[in-house]
Amino acid sequence: MTGSSGYDKQINYIEFNVDDISRTKHFYGAAFGWTFTDYGPDYCEFNDGNLKGGFARSEGVKAGGPLVILFADDLADTLARVKMAGGEIVKEIFDFPGGQRFHFRDPEGYELAVWSDK
Repeated sequence: MTGSSGYDKQINYIEFNVDDISRTKHFYGAAFGWTFTDYGPDYCEFNDGNLKGGFARSEGVKAGGPLVILFADDLADTLARVKMAGGEIVKEIFDFPGGQRFHFRDPEGYELAVWSDK
C-alpha cells in the first residue's frame, strides 16, 4: 500500500474531556490496567493495549461523551469533503505533537475530529 497508512477514514483515537487527569488515570489504571503518557499538565494519552486515546483537562465537563477522532491520509482533502457533505468546521487545521487535526460538527450536532501524521 504505497502512500497509505492503512487507517484512512477509520476511527483511530478517542478523547475524553475530564476535570481531573490524575484521578482519571488512577481509575483507568486501577480498573483496567491502562498505561499513560503525559503531555503536560492538561493532556494525557492512554493505551488500553489495543487503542490509544486521550484525557484532556476541561473546566466544567458536560455529559455528551468522548471526542471521536478519525485518521486521514490527506487532511486537507478530508476537510474539503467534510464541508461538501454539510459538516461545519469547528476548529480549522492546527498543529499538535504528532501531526495536525481539525474538528467538525456533523449535521446532527456531534463534534468529531480528524487527524493526520503528515
